[in-house]
Amino acid sequence: MGGSLLTAVAAGLLERALAAPARLGPVRLVCVDGPAGSGKTTTTARMAEVGATRGVHVGVVHLDDLYEGWSGLEGSLWPRLSAQVLEPLRRGRPGRFQRYDWVAHAFDDWVDVPVPRVLVLEGCGSARRAADAVASLRVWVEAPAGLRLERGLARDGEDARDHWLAWMRDEAEHFARERTRERADVLLGATGEPLG
Repeated sequence: MGGSLLTAVAAGLLERALAAPARLGPVRLVCVDGPAGSGKTTTTARMAEVGATRGVHVGVVHLDDLYEGWSGLEGSLWPRLSAQVLEPLRRGRPGRFQRYDWVAHAFDDWVDVPVPRVLVLEGCGSARRAADAVASLRVWVEAPAGLRLERGLARDGEDARDHWLAWMRDEAEHFARERTRERADVLLGATGEPLG
């Protein structure tokens, strides 16, 4: 994604979030969802950077820190996120979650989540239907499957190929069931271009 295009996209997303009502207590929740390797983390990082230059506190929670490993898209993910982060923020209090250590295959240290003006929840499954009541903006980011797998293996190594292929099947089932793309407020392509 080009730097200037990405900055413009991120600025537009932040402006749109700030114009929307806060639905998570005092916080505007932005869910950045889409398949693994599509560019969600990059988009989210740029939103936080834009927020910092404008004096807007943009907090970020990456679901990669909350999944219980490669099979963690479902299961206890949402109940833990809701209890540890979303519910406290809804009450105007800081949240706190236990980070998953992918090497040790266990939950490890605790991560504090201060009450931000905007919280970006980034990761596969962030814009599931359970988020609708509290989300101010739902963003879908997509890229071709081959590119996503290439990015994932570049990050995680060739030994992770079977895990990636299984994850890609799991996320496809999740997105079909949740109709995530169809329910999104904003659709972005692999280079940040707005879709439909």
